[in-house]
Amino acid sequence: MALSFSFDKELKQVLFKGNSCVREVILNRPKKLNSLNHEMIIQMMRNLKQYENDPSVKLVIMKGNGKAFCAGGDVVSAVISSIAGHWSYPASFYRKQLILDHLIATYRKPLVALINGIVMGGGAGLSMNARFRVVTEKAVFAMPEASIGLIPDVGASHFLSKLPGYFGEYLGLTGAKLDGAEIFACGLATHFVPSKNLNLLENSLRGVTSSDIATITTLINKFGEDYKNIKEDSPFKRLDTINKCFSGKTVEEIISSLENKNEKEEEKWISRALNSMRSSCPTSLKIFLRSIREGRGQSIELCLSREFNISCNFFRRTISNDFYEGSRAKLFDKDNNPKWEPSKLELVSKEMVDQYFLNIEDDDWEPLEFPARSNLISKL
Repeated sequence: MALSFSFDKELKQVLFKGNSCVREVILNRPKKLNSLNHEMIIQMMRNLKQYENDPSVKLVIMKGNGKAFCAGGDVVSAVISSIAGHWSYPASFYRKQLILDHLIATYRKPLVALINGIVMGGGAGLSMNARFRVVTEKAVFAMPEASIGLIPDVGASHFLSKLPGYFGEYLGLTGAKLDGAEIFACGLATHFVPSKNLNLLENSLRGVTSSDIATITTLINKFGEDYKNIKEDSPFKRLDTINKCFSGKTVEEIISSLENKNEKEEEKWISRALNSMRSSCPTSLKIFLRSIREGRGQSIELCLSREFNISCNFFRRTISNDFYEGSRAKLFDKDNNPKWEPSKLELVSKEMVDQYFLNIEDDDWEPLEFPARSNLISKL
């Protein structure tokens, strides 16, 4: 794997603006689709804590510059730091990322995530854990981690498990993309606002002088639409089929159900789902299915802690090399031909999956713990 390094420091990767009552957090790596790195996470953590403790701040707005809200964590940097150094380097980065996600999920002041573009992976951790989640028709959501040998994380076993039926299983196992209307219809977003109204909404939000939830909800509703006119071929309109197929106890059962359905009435979304699952990491698929099933009814803390253990076991490479092989194939060599080990679902044993959920016995590792917090604002 050829590695290249740049020693130029990116400046102002997150912008912090606003007035005394309303603060704005703006992800500012547009050329990198605002992918999260260590420096950005540290800056956001520091400023969000400051805003939360400042009695004059009533509302926080989070958004991204360019065509993405945030396309995820900076996986390339994580891989390079691990290969050039030690597996605990990406684990340290990931620990801080999940603590930031937890801060957002338990934030004591209204936080509005404005999503007017791509939101994937780590970007979903920042936005889907927020109190208000506003999307436009330009929004695109996906959690494609299984395609690079990881699992949907950053709280995905919490927020995806709360979607109607087994739609969360469908999204996590297939990495399927949703447009803005679908994001809103399935419940991942709290509001749909046409992009033409977004500047008007932002200007109105900047005038907020109270943290009253009802007032902020009413304000956003003024610019929003109850937009549920999703495309006729949207998988969300096939929720009955998704519930039948993705309720299977194993990934093998789910694939078999989809194959049987596809033989009777071939639909593009089923073919896409099957193709995606067949090319994704078999171990990742089995781990995610167990993770989201455990996540139903669990606290955000339990979900994030479990996802931390799983990802650190991927980083460590003692069970398998799949994360590094997936990253090689998708992000470095870009041959899109990862050699998964094991290569087939039936070769991934329960015992192998179990190992990913365990604590790591290593001097350079300790379980994820969160600072004591109480969320004073109930979520929608």
